[in-house]
Amino acid sequence: MAAVIRMHPMLLQLTLTSFVFLSCLRNGNAGITSTFIRSEYPSVDIPLDNKVFAVPKGHNAPQQVHITQGDYDGKAVIISWVTLMNQGRVKCNMSGYIHHCLVDGLEHDTKYYYKIGSGDSSREFWFTTPPKIDPNSRYTFGIIGDLGQTFNSLSTLEHYMQSKGQAVLFLGDLSYADRYQYNEVGLRWDTWGRFVEQSTAYQPWIWSAGNHEIEFMPYLGEVTPFKSYLQRYATPYLASKSSNPLWYAIRRASAHIIVLSSYSPFVKYTPQWRWLEEELKRYRISNIHNNITSGDQNPIPDKSAPVYITVGDGGNQEGLAGRFKDPQPDYSAFREAAYGHSTLEIINRTHALYHWNRNDDGKKIATDAFVLHNQYWGMNHRRRKLKKHYVRKSLEQIAIY
Repeated sequence: MAAVIRMHPMLLQLTLTSFVFLSCLRNGNAGITSTFIRSEYPSVDIPLDNKVFAVPKGHNAPQQVHITQGDYDGKAVIISWVTLMNQGRVKCNMSGYIHHCLVDGLEHDTKYYYKIGSGDSSREFWFTTPPKIDPNSRYTFGIIGDLGQTFNSLSTLEHYMQSKGQAVLFLGDLSYADRYQYNEVGLRWDTWGRFVEQSTAYQPWIWSAGNHEIEFMPYLGEVTPFKSYLQRYATPYLASKSSNPLWYAIRRASAHIIVLSSYSPFVKYTPQWRWLEEELKRYRISNIHNNITSGDQNPIPDKSAPVYITVGDGGNQEGLAGRFKDPQPDYSAFREAAYGHSTLEIINRTHALYHWNRNDDGKKIATDAFVLHNQYWGMNHRRRKLKKHYVRKSLEQIAIY
């Protein structure tokens, strides 16, 4: 389900699956949301004969090309693709042969071209490596979750590609192939791979798994969770000393990204817990006080805590989330049922810009935006004096985008 909810200043969000929660600027101005719900495209998958699913021309041409980061620091990529016939070292799948190739030893901030296949069936793409690891490296991430392959999904992808995103943080629920049965499961994994190739072949998508990747299907004899996802979408988990591709970490430009799996054991002393404990020693964090286990639905303010954003508005079959708690709680600044995508632009070591972009506007436009600043900025008296000036300039920059 897709919706956007913006919290009042300094309040943390309640984590509800497939909702977007945005923390607004301190001393921000927001009122009660109207009951208006925007119209939506049909929440049905795009027909199989649509051009976005077209198989590339040429005998056994590589298809479903996608790349992701291949190491811990951004100097390697994993290039993946599918062919219908065997071409070397492969993994067999009902839809064809899946290939993964690690390309390492790359230079930071460099554009590389790569070609897959041979002869008339070869295809050429390119990607740009991130800047070197530095807290002041400027970098923009796209943030997409619950994409699917509906007309809403197409709008989301097209709008994201108009942005200045350099890599995508994909938050789970990729193809929604699990909503089909028998051979159509593999088929819808293939169509999704061809659908997103227009972006995934040219910039890394950082993958994480959602509930729609579990695919427990005893009627097909498939009882190994995440089988389709893990075979098709490689992750650099070994580079961060993880024991499982469902959880891992990377550094990219000024960001330290930790991917976790809520569908794998994560309580104390499990492998994921132990790995996370070690990984967090490389990243500054704050404790969180958010009393939800007792049934209290009201967040507790904690100025030292990180901001949480839960994204799930990509465009999947499940439709818009039109039901909200009524009356609107005091902690809720804004809420709306809509599809879209987000971008997170890290400016430097102290500031970042977050945009939410609504599909229904007909073009890539920042419908909602806020500025994030870290504790170092907030505690420094001299910098605090400059805050209003910086925020104004940052919001002017948002308007230019």
